[in-house]
Amino acid sequence: MNSNRFSYLWQQLQKISKYLVLFSICFALTVGCSNNQTQNNASNNLDSNRISVGTTLKPRTLDPADNYELAGLNIIYNVGESLYTYQVGTTEIKPLLAKAMPQISDDNLTYTIPLRQGVTFHDGAAFNAEAMAFSLQRFIQNGGKPAFLLGDVIDEVEATGEYELTIRIKQPFAALTALLAFPGACAVSPQAYKIGEGEFNPNILVGTGKYKLAQFKSDSISLDVNESYWGDKPANQGINIQIYAGNSANLFNSFKTGAIDVAYQSLDPQQIENLIDHAGNKWQVIEGSGTVVNYLVLNLQQEPLNMPEVRQAIASIINRTLINDRVLKGQAEPIYSLIPTAFDSYHPSLEKYYGDVHTDNAKKLLTTAGYSTENPAIIEIWHPSGSITRGIVAETIKASTEQELGGMVQFIPNSVESASFFGNLSQGIYPSALVDWYPDFLDPDNYIQPFLSCSKGSPNIGCEEGAAQSRGSFYYSHRANLLIDQSRHEQDPNKRQALFIELQQLLAQDVPYIPLWQTKDYVFAQNVVNGVKINPSQNFPFWTIRKMNH
Repeated sequence: MNSNRFSYLWQQLQKISKYLVLFSICFALTVGCSNNQTQNNASNNLDSNRISVGTTLKPRTLDPADNYELAGLNIIYNVGESLYTYQVGTTEIKPLLAKAMPQISDDNLTYTIPLRQGVTFHDGAAFNAEAMAFSLQRFIQNGGKPAFLLGDVIDEVEATGEYELTIRIKQPFAALTALLAFPGACAVSPQAYKIGEGEFNPNILVGTGKYKLAQFKSDSISLDVNESYWGDKPANQGINIQIYAGNSANLFNSFKTGAIDVAYQSLDPQQIENLIDHAGNKWQVIEGSGTVVNYLVLNLQQEPLNMPEVRQAIASIINRTLINDRVLKGQAEPIYSLIPTAFDSYHPSLEKYYGDVHTDNAKKLLTTAGYSTENPAIIEIWHPSGSITRGIVAETIKASTEQELGGMVQFIPNSVESASFFGNLSQGIYPSALVDWYPDFLDPDNYIQPFLSCSKGSPNIGCEEGAAQSRGSFYYSHRANLLIDQSRHEQDPNKRQALFIELQQLLAQDVPYIPLWQTKDYVFAQNVVNGVKINPSQNFPFWTIRKMNH
């Protein structure tokens, strides 16, 4: 969750409120008297079934092979199509441009995928296996920001029939279909794009999806319905996106005055609280569980966190409810695993082991480790200086821990600018730190392997190279490495889930990380609109939205 300048925002809202009446008069005059394009757009938004969406997210590029940010991925998700996708509102994988789930070889290294027929790109080019192979090869070879996602996993992609695609991977990876659901791994027209290092087209997007890109400006994007779409058409006549780049106050007021139909990403907590409190006659709130996990990482190579009893004591004393209520204003969900609740594999292992604010257990563990009020465990807790939210969380953990334990643990909050923060984390400079995790793809693997895996290390030395080292915990567990490897080989969903549950139990026993909360996502829509849905991936499906009088 991004940092929020609460006091500054309140002052700005007070100032803005003085001008709302004047703004409304000017807006009415503009709509009533202007004969230019602005009047036509306003008329379209009010009287047609085009939907106006407001956001603060400004795409850097719309090229699928170079986009690694939510701002662009939301557009790519609605204009392009990948081999697989998620059932709207869930983490359930289903075929999209693939006609079925893949056939997997006995060695788990070759995936054969049948493709849909009768699909065309927005520029009229035919979709087939050659076009899909071109798209995935371009994603890997052009060297864009997300290229590693497929490049680290895929060895070869080839068309083995007009509508048959074969993918060979470097090592078994049971989450491949989830990875292929990444919006950027979509099919793009070979007529509009090229393969080559740095060969990107940031201002166009030629895919196969329900919408076609009609206009891409610095402050607005227009999507028109793809009349030649192979499947069900959208429930609306198109989308007009207004970009309030980095200005949540303008987004907030535009929605409250009815200038836009839908507001999504990113409003500040106080603005969200205001819109929730005043929802009813004019607008509605759509809430969904997010998949961004916020956690406390503990460095196992630094004293006193090298002692498991100290880590377990901290896990016992954390007050997630207090953090959610006082700091996050109820706009999050307490979480007891690194895997979010949206997945069936979620297992609240830390809750089962430690509960919430289990003071007596924490004191016993600290006493066993040799700490007391006279000899406290002193722990620095770091966070990026730009994240006011995490700064307040750090202070809250410090105050509540001192109150519950009488000074047996003393947290010392510190901050540093973001670039240094993440660099220092992997170097082991911080004893503990508050961090968030945005998944690359929706599979439990992407919440376990990047945290518990270690490619080089030992129980005595810790993790010298690998994921756990880069996350700043330096955790090493031979058992964790073995279970992760097994989960990547295992294709049976139930057996795979059992492996992830055991991994979450290891997390609770060894406590290299303490999960704190997962985000909630909010969309606000005027009451004339229905069909608004939220995906756990944060990708926003525009095609389900319609106006009630249409």
